[in-house]
Amino acid sequence: MTLLQWRVEFSVGVQSIDDEHRELIDLINNFYEKLLRESDNEKIELRLGDIVSAISMHFALEERLMRESNYEEYAAHKEDHEELLDQIYELADEFLTDPIAGGSQLEKRLSSWFAGHFAGFDARLHGALG
Repeated sequence: MTLLQWRVEFSVGVQSIDDEHRELIDLINNFYEKLLRESDNEKIELRLGDIVSAISMHFALEERLMRESNYEEYAAHKEDHEELLDQIYELADEFLTDPIAGGSQLEKRLSSWFAGHFAGFDARLHGALG
């Protein structure tokens, strides 16, 4: 079962960003599948750390490209990135406190945030960079 599906409207028209979006979707889907099957909370925590690292690196790439192109929505887009990272850290803490409830929240919030961010902020970025 997958949590997120790549859709054409997620494309920003920059190959490196689009490739990373696909990789993030795959990483999140793999994490979700393992979350459903895995009972070792330490392994789940490590996988969550991998997601945070990949997302952080991806955001750094997007933000560099936005700065280089003097993208007018840079500040708002960067703020959305920072909010997501804060939420992921909160979700990780929730997971460590209560793995069942925390896992459920991870599923709901990661999926909704990425779909919303791709369809909103990154769709507008496509218009500027693509």
